[in-house]
Amino acid sequence: MHLTQLNGECLLHLFSFLDKESRKNLGQTCRRLMTVFREPSLWPLLKFRSPSELTKGNYVLGPALRHLSIAWHSSRVKVCNIEDWLKTAFQRDICSTHEHTVSDFLLQVCQRCPNLLAVSLSGCGHVTDEAVVSLLRSCPCLKILQLENCVRISDRTLEAAVLYADSLRTLRVDFCRNITRAGLQRFRKKRPAVALKAERSADMIPDQKPGDIWTSDRTAKKLLWY
Repeated sequence: MHLTQLNGECLLHLFSFLDKESRKNLGQTCRRLMTVFREPSLWPLLKFRSPSELTKGNYVLGPALRHLSIAWHSSRVKVCNIEDWLKTAFQRDICSTHEHTVSDFLLQVCQRCPNLLAVSLSGCGHVTDEAVVSLLRSCPCLKILQLENCVRISDRTLEAAVLYADSLRTLRVDFCRNITRAGLQRFRKKRPAVALKAERSADMIPDQKPGDIWTSDRTAKKLLWY
């Protein structure tokens, strides 16, 4: 019996054992298998190890998606974490190849994945409050949001979680230097039922734009460190 003679349920079961790249390669062999590859129910979980994986087209975004993880552990993350006004031309060139990739991807998630339950972003140095706020507004079922080393995330995300994330049960904002202690306190007061963890975030030195008044010794130390 040829593979394509199997019924749809068997083919879906077969595809479920394959990784994203293998699913794509198998789907490209014929129209029948490409139809299986594009079946939204096959994609309740997506894990990515770098922004470059988001552009490969070896996955399907749809209402079946429940769990999403983007975890980038690379030396380039250190470059992404530098404030834009402190980057050299070479560093800006490095970032220009991927700085909008995660935010653009999350915009697609907002449009196609309303039943998302859990999101984890780690090392996504360019993802912005705007992208996460849109996610919170578009995914009312979201129960778990974990942000680690996402340096552009600020108290705006905490405020949006209060306003829009009624289903939220767990919020982690670890090593996010622009999260403040005051923002964390406000969130805890307004959403005491949510399990909140913020390892090191409120103790890190926040960004300081040129021309801003230096209000703390921490800011001065940060500029000296750079």
